[in-house]
Amino acid sequence: MSTHMASVSDPADPPRGEQVDRTLLVIGGAEDKRRRVIVLKRFVRLAGGADARIVVIPTASSMAEEAFEVYQSVFGRQRARETSVVNPQSRQEASDPALVEAIDAATGVFVTGGNQLKLGQLIVGTPLHDAITRAYHRGAVVGGTSAGASVLSQFMISMGEEGVAPRQRVSQLSAGLGLLPGVILDQHFGQRTRYARLLSLIAASPSLLGVGIDEDTAAEIVNERSMTVVGSGAVYVVDARSAVSDAHEARRDAPLMVSGAVVHSLPYGATFDLQAAQLTDFVEMHSEVAVVTSPTDVHDTANAAAALRR
Repeated sequence: MSTHMASVSDPADPPRGEQVDRTLLVIGGAEDKRRRVIVLKRFVRLAGGADARIVVIPTASSMAEEAFEVYQSVFGRQRARETSVVNPQSRQEASDPALVEAIDAATGVFVTGGNQLKLGQLIVGTPLHDAITRAYHRGAVVGGTSAGASVLSQFMISMGEEGVAPRQRVSQLSAGLGLLPGVILDQHFGQRTRYARLLSLIAASPSLLGVGIDEDTAAEIVNERSMTVVGSGAVYVVDARSAVSDAHEARRDAPLMVSGAVVHSLPYGATFDLQAAQLTDFVEMHSEVAVVTSPTDVHDTANAAAALRR
């Protein structure tokens, strides 16, 4: 793990007074790690390419060591300068100055998949959380996949049932890192049929946008507003600001009435304004990559780690 402290002249720090773009790369999980690697290649490029100093946070994973090895290998193949690990196992460890210094020196921070509730319990509201926020605001790209994607927003789905029909009180929100306010993020969206749980939460909180991201797909979000889709699947935006719902009176587990919600399906090449909730551009990319699917994050990590050892 790097313990280099960023200084005024450090490339990780923008010149004083210079405005920098804030960039998130929100990945729906099970991203391609062996073939065209479109999504992860984009992350390395945003982190500085050959000058990238990336910190991987595998805390959510039950196979943290293997998860780090997978991403260290992938980022290394993409010529990143350095890939190190920060893996706190308690809130006390998330206060360790050495871990904070590693984030302060990074040009890219990457949060792996696993259990997002664990991320919320161990990292949110700690000095490590503060360091990630500082990194984001000084221009380091912050990326997350699966659980690591969900935690990037202000409110994250910490648990919830899957399916097609939205039902009352079957999902739960918890505090996330807060880098993307006004949005609820969901991942493995089409592959695990998560439309219902996202719509049920948006119906109860119509001031929030729901963003669901397919596997092997990423939403690149600049300055919390401009979202561009990268990868083989799609990103779905659910807007219930003008919808009518009985969420305030439906009994627990009852099917919800939601009428008038607007759903945007956005493939590779689409650019969307999250504040105006409208498409701003679309360039047909004709992606030839089949969507990678995996039943669990553990399975995805284990398969990728095994493949790298061959």
